[in-house]
Parts: sequence; structure tokens; C-alpha cells
Amino acid sequence: MSSQTAVLELKGATKHFAAGGLRLPWTTPAWVKAVDDVSLTIPSGQTLGLVGESGCGKTTTTKLILRLERPTAGQVLFDGQDVFTLNGKDLLRYRQAVQAVFQDPFSSLSPRMRVGEIIAEPLEVASNGSAKERVAEALRMVGLNPHHAARFPHEFSGGQRQRIAIARAIATSARLIVLDEPVSALDVSIRAQIMTLLEDLQRHLGVAYLFIGHDLATVTHISHRIAVMYLGKIVEEASSSELTERPLHPYTQALFAAALPADPDDQASETVVTGSLPSALNPPTGCYFHPRCPFAMPKCSEVRPELKTVDVTSSRRVACHLY
Repeated sequence: MSSQTAVLELKGATKHFAAGGLRLPWTTPAWVKAVDDVSLTIPSGQTLGLVGESGCGKTTTTKLILRLERPTAGQVLFDGQDVFTLNGKDLLRYRQAVQAVFQDPFSSLSPRMRVGEIIAEPLEVASNGSAKERVAEALRMVGLNPHHAARFPHEFSGGQRQRIAIARAIATSARLIVLDEPVSALDVSIRAQIMTLLEDLQRHLGVAYLFIGHDLATVTHISHRIAVMYLGKIVEEASSSELTERPLHPYTQALFAAALPADPDDQASETVVTGSLPSALNPPTGCYFHPRCPFAMPKCSEVRPELKTVDVTSSRRVACHLY
């Protein structure tokens, strides 16, 4: 774990949803365990990557951080304060400090508003100085011209629209930006430009990122640390270099085995899993991953492994009976 000050912490964050459908009054309600006892730290000025299959709980974790969902248990702390206790001006400051950039820049920008209005809207709500000047500054910082403020989103390319979304996020002097698959909808050449822009902004502004993605090459490139999520739980967390060089958890090994290597001569991991992600409505007993794990032992189906530190010097954590 980084020695830098944590801008945001999740402590045992849990979110269970009641399953829909008809239920008789005398039956026990069923719960979907979307996020289950997740603890993470995002240091100021650094990037935490969050990876895992679709349906593993990444989106729900994001909603907890953005206060779009209230946790069933646990806490989301910003500067050490529980964000779900905030109200009034304190809540407004949190909304300014934590912003988001989504996968599809076109659907996240209102087609009826000009770019300047889109970027200025959160500034006007917060009465945060001269909106016009801050809009121009934000556009310049993302590589666009201030006169672009008079145009509509449909007049821009996909890469330019994502730059506008980033400009909206940094205009409020955000300290944490949740990046939800921010480059997956872009062409490969444009992805590299946006990634470089994000890195430059982080160095210049000291902003922290939570980078959510499926592309391991992209996540490992931009992240200082990476957390691997499976069925609502964190199964491994380590520095980007450690995870790339020696993934420990069998699920992490399988993710890297399925990814294309950066160098064609690199030897890929041989860990292969079968089957699909189990239902969060009825997760397996013991280790959630054991039905798909090629190294499963009898203990794995009976005892759920705890997420434990296996390397004190780097704060590497893994939830697996093999370690």
C-alpha cells in the first residue's frame, strides 16, 4: 500500500440487492451479493485499477463511491469521513471532488447542450468562480481550443468527445476521477492519446484515478496498483509490476493467460479456467472460484479464504488457500 495520504477508502463495503420476482410472505428473501466485504485504498495522486469479468461487481463498487447506491454494510471514506453522513455544503464539496468519466462519451454528454454549458454546469451549481474562464482552461488542458465551447457534442469525433468529458471532470478541481472503461469505445490510436492525456493530467494536477477496465494491457499500463475482483470480492491486490510479473491467484493467472501478450515472444501463463461466472444470487460455498479453479483442493469448497497480506514490503494481498 502506498505511504501517500488516502483520498478514498472502502472498508468492508458491501451491497446486497433483494432478488426480484414474486415471493410468498413466509419465505426467506433471496439476496444478490453484488459487492461483498470490499476494502480498498486509493492514495492521492495515484491510480488504482479494478479488473474482473462482467458481472463481478465493478459497476456496483463505482456506484457506492459516487453515492448512487447506499451500502448494505461497511463504509466509503473520503478524507477519513464517511461519505454517506455528508449533507449540505459538505456533500456539495464531495460531488465536486469526485467526478466520473464513462465508457461512451456521446451518451454521457447532453446532445442539447453546447460544450461550454456541459462543462460549466457543475461549476454554476457550486458557484465556483468564473465559469467561462474555467471552461476555457479545462478545454486547453485536454488539448481542445476554448472556441470549441460554442459547439455541440455531435460536431466532435469520439476521441474529442472523451476529451470534453475529461474536461468536465477536471473543471471542478476533482481530487478523484472514476474512469469507467474510458478508452474501450475508441480506436486504438486514439486510446493511446487519451491514456497519455490522463497521465499528463495526473502529474500536473495530482488527481487520483479509479480505472475500471477489461483490457489488462491498458489497466497495467496506467495503474500503480491493481485489484482483481471476482463475484463481488477482491481476490488479489498488488502493484501493477508485481501482478504482471507474477500473478498469484489462479483467477488472476487465468485473466493474464486469456490476454494477448504485449510481446509476441512472451511466454503466456498456462492457467485456463472453464465454465462461467456463478450467480451472485447463489454463490458457491467456500472459495467462490473453486468450481472453476484448476488447483482446487477439498478445503476450497468448505472454507472461504480471507484476503491476507502475503508480502509486507509491498502490501500484496491474495485470497487463496494456496498461499
